[in-house]
Amino acid sequence: MHPVSSAQVAVIGLGYVGLPLAVALAHRYDCTGFDVDESRIGELADNHDRTAEIDGEALAQSSLSLTHDADAVPPCDYYIVTVPTPIDEARNPDLAILKAASRSVGEMLARKTADQTPIVVYESTVFPGATEEICAPILEEVSGLKWGRDFFIGYSPERINPGDREHTIDKITKVVSGDTPETLAKVSALYGSITTGGTFEAASIKAAEAAKVIENAQRDINIAFMNEIAQIFGRMDLSVWDVLDAARTKWNFLPFSPGLVGGHCIGVDPYYLSHRAEQLGHDPRVILSGRSMNDNMAHWVAKQIHAARGGQPGSLLLLGLTFKENVPDLRNSKVADLAAALAELGHDVTIHDPLADTAEAKREYGIELAGDALSRRYDMVLLAVPHREYLTMGTESLRTLLTPNGTLGDLKGVLGGASDWTL
Repeated sequence: MHPVSSAQVAVIGLGYVGLPLAVALAHRYDCTGFDVDESRIGELADNHDRTAEIDGEALAQSSLSLTHDADAVPPCDYYIVTVPTPIDEARNPDLAILKAASRSVGEMLARKTADQTPIVVYESTVFPGATEEICAPILEEVSGLKWGRDFFIGYSPERINPGDREHTIDKITKVVSGDTPETLAKVSALYGSITTGGTFEAASIKAAEAAKVIENAQRDINIAFMNEIAQIFGRMDLSVWDVLDAARTKWNFLPFSPGLVGGHCIGVDPYYLSHRAEQLGHDPRVILSGRSMNDNMAHWVAKQIHAARGGQPGSLLLLGLTFKENVPDLRNSKVADLAAALAELGHDVTIHDPLADTAEAKREYGIELAGDALSRRYDMVLLAVPHREYLTMGTESLRTLLTPNGTLGDLKGVLGGASDWTL
């Protein structure tokens, strides 16, 4: 498919967010995808996406240009930054990758043609104010250009949900913002051309940044409440799933569920908001209370599993390591925390996951995935991440993995009461 506009666009960072965006833009524009990971570019050039967000056929048919060489990115009208923004060990925002990407874009801006006035759009999650206070000055310093005269900036928060084939980039409403009304109009037109969901023009860049962090902070707080009631009802020998089945019959009850909260968004974004709040002298009690509850959930679950086995350590198989079902994304996996907590209690833990990359699991968590795990038997089998492959096996097949008097656990309550243990 050939582009239908003369605008040149570059997407900086080709992960879960950047690749689907770049492929969508390449349907209508001359689009270059840039990533510093040379192996990532090589895989994409061979029509393979390790994130499983874009299939090989779509990559093969795309007119997207790919490069890991910043000097090879042509002068563009739009640069869209989609790099990750994690937290550090102290749970403070880690903007190192964002700053490095801004420096790279600054070098690209310096090569602009005389008739270009580029717009740099950020999609990476940040705290309100970061785009204008941190990123724009870097662009100015590196490029030698003047923000507001030689280039402009915008912000459009990403809304990629890994594994979600319904709320894709071409269907969702995109929140957009810009540093001037003219920038806003151009950014809105750019995104509006690739999605049937239209755009929402935020009142300011800060408003758009804030919208992103509260979207995920809201989910985090609601799940924290579910986790707390699971702990309360557990003391009553009362199934939280039975309670939720009854409560969900009310028309305005929000359908959240208890569980482990990992991934790159819900488990990370609230810290960006709390960081900014603390800078302003506000104690973000609700936000941090929810984070504390969810961060400690894996240890509580480990203790419940240990108790379910009568406090006796044994062989235990965890099915699934990724942060959610049916995706290969291992970022901020709380199953890794669960495995560590169970090992501390004396259990011999084996982990199997058909979607996770074995090298990444070893690199990020020191976990050796067992490819032959389904050929052995265990004192307990816990369905931690309900990948489609496990659900297809069925309860009876899962039980064949148990030793006599073994325990089948179901962390997310997906087996419909057919398990021996669940939250």
